[in-house]
Amino acid sequence: MITLYHFFFLTITILLLAYMYRVFQGPTVYDRILGLNGISTKAIIMLTLLGSLYERLEMFVDIALGYAVLNIIGGLAVGKYLEQKRTREC
Repeated sequence: MITLYHFFFLTITILLLAYMYRVFQGPTVYDRILGLNGISTKAIIMLTLLGSLYERLEMFVDIALGYAVLNIIGGLAVGKYLEQKRTREC
């Protein structure tokens, strides 16, 4: 069973590296924001896997939900800021 968790963590880590590339090399700010949202999504998945591994799923799901709410609010705030910035420039 532990080998299965190792496989999942390795797969998610490889996906995180792909998103890190998008964050650092993204041609636009929007690509970088999408990369950060993807990293947050993978972090939420890793939290739930850790909860399953430690057999404390309810605690880790609560932490993951809080992190997801912060991710949504942060994404909306950055999007609103960029929208206002773009309308001021026009």
